Amino acid sequence: MDAQQLIQTIRPMVAAGEVPGAVVGVLHDGTSSLAAVGRTDPGGATAMSVDAVMRISSNTKPMIAAVALLLVQDGVLRLDDAVERFIPELADRRVLRQLDGRLEDTVPAHRTMTVEDLLTMRMGFGFVFESACPAVDEAAAAGLGFGPPDPPAMPSADEWVARFAALPLLEQPGTVWRYEVAFGVLGVVLARATGKSLDVLMKERLFDPLAMSRTGFATRHHLVPSFAQGESGLVLLDSAVGGRWSKAPAFPDARGGLVSTGGDLLRFAGMLLDDGGGLLSPRWVAAMTSDRLTAEQRSSPSAHAFLDGGGWGYGVGVTDGARGRRYGWGGGLGTLWYSWPGHDAAAVLMTQVSPPSTRLFDAFTTAAEATLDSS
Repeated sequence: MDAQQLIQTIRPMVAAGEVPGAVVGVLHDGTSSLAAVGRTDPGGATAMSVDAVMRISSNTKPMIAAVALLLVQDGVLRLDDAVERFIPELADRRVLRQLDGRLEDTVPAHRTMTVEDLLTMRMGFGFVFESACPAVDEAAAAGLGFGPPDPPAMPSADEWVARFAALPLLEQPGTVWRYEVAFGVLGVVLARATGKSLDVLMKERLFDPLAMSRTGFATRHHLVPSFAQGESGLVLLDSAVGGRWSKAPAFPDARGGLVSTGGDLLRFAGMLLDDGGGLLSPRWVAAMTSDRLTAEQRSSPSAHAFLDGGGWGYGVGVTDGARGRRYGWGGGLGTLWYSWPGHDAAAVLMTQVSPPSTRLFDAFTTAAEATLDSS
């Protein structure tokens, strides 16, 4: 499998205007390849380049999880550490009696939230699909970030925590998988545990060791413009120059704040395929990329909306199928990464249209797996 093979699969969808352009990256048996197709914006003159810098939104989460596990490996954190050890503002949590209940109708939490609850997104707060939920409405109104990443709109980390601490949990910690607020809390834990801002920590522990030179919470490089799907076509969401990622944010958001390139994502994927590459131990790579959910949690409305029957490890979706284990994740601004450890392979798709085209993602994944089967 190589990038040129997979780029042919998506070329017709680029020509049809589903996305202006795309970058594909492949790592297979230790060899990496990159290919690009299309333009950076609809009808534009600038061809997409293989080293294009793009907003990776939720593809941030696996990288955050890897650094969290590096700190566990070093003894700075433990998976069973109480979150309140680092964020005392979140001590003595209250829990709603029911999802659609009043914010005042609560009971005490049965136990504290742990670092593992954050990594597995079983903290007790996140997106709700099965009913109305005034607590989530209140979180959105408080500016806690329930939508596409918007770095300049976020408060400082301390203010974000203070606003979140004013809300009850939706469920008891450890019981229900809910996307994605837990990773916002996790980013604050990592910063406070190390005494470093999250952007500095990520650079020191992950990006510099893996030579991911174009990955960060802000960039000096021109970004590819990002677009949203409008009624009459694509509309500009964020510009290439002077946009929302042009300055360091007050709150480096561990849920989805990073920018990166296809090549940098392949370096991260390669580290995991190489049993941690001497950075993260094989033990923690295996733990990160194995399903941590119960059968009941995998079948919940929240999990079904995002996981579609699959599982969740530490920061990655995990699926066991005919080709063995597959893990990875996608970003809501148009990026996708999967690895197949049994085939020593990884594939990355980089676009900048939100919400992503399901047809494009599915076609890309199907083509990658078909190519693995024939190789």
